Amino acid sequence: MQPQPAFLLHKRPYRETSALVDLLTLEHGRVRAVAQGVQRPGSRSRGRLQPFAPLHVTWVGDGELKRLRLMESRGSAALLVGEGLLCGLYANELLTRTLPVELPVAEAFAFYGSLLEALPRPEGRAGALRRLEVALLEALDAAPRFTEPDGRELDPHCHYRFDIASRAFVPGEPGIDGRTLRLLAGGDWTEPGLGGPAKAITRAALAPLLGTRPLRSRELMRQLAQRRRAGPH
Repeated sequence: MQPQPAFLLHKRPYRETSALVDLLTLEHGRVRAVAQGVQRPGSRSRGRLQPFAPLHVTWVGDGELKRLRLMESRGSAALLVGEGLLCGLYANELLTRTLPVELPVAEAFAFYGSLLEALPRPEGRAGALRRLEVALLEALDAAPRFTEPDGRELDPHCHYRFDIASRAFVPGEPGIDGRTLRLLAGGDWTEPGLGGPAKAITRAALAPLLGTRPLRSRELMRQLAQRRRAGPH
């Protein structure tokens, strides 16, 4: 096979010197594989197989679990700290938890790469995360429908709540006003003032895909926010 552009989403030890990895690849979506010998001291692959670092990989195997063969760097890892790092961990956890194995998600792959470029800058994080979340929802046929459940247009003067079952919006308070929802329907997820509603909608739409087990990255983000509110002692 031709080398595939890829990013590491998750890695855990396997046997004595290997690792089980989840990779996000350009043409094959999420790939699960064994990286043999990568945990061995002095292994050159060990330094390459890091989160947020662009890779070229190849693998062999017909089953769900592959075996990595080639693993080469195709650039430097994104340098993330603090909130930017937690946002990156959230993206990795989200993709690992929701993507079926080997479902092609080329658009989500592209937005993931854009996200890594945006995360070092605080002003770019929220918009880049929303774009990735929407691309993921569209790939999984779970994106919100910006209509009422029966297909009627949203009234800009009415307030709506997101209905998980229909993935549409039902009139109700408290909710999001129809004007804001119509702006989001046009794809403007990064307009000033739309960040809060956009985050609420993508979180609600992703909830059925994630199930009841909490995201570890969200808990870490809450802890960071609490420390900031508490201030220095």
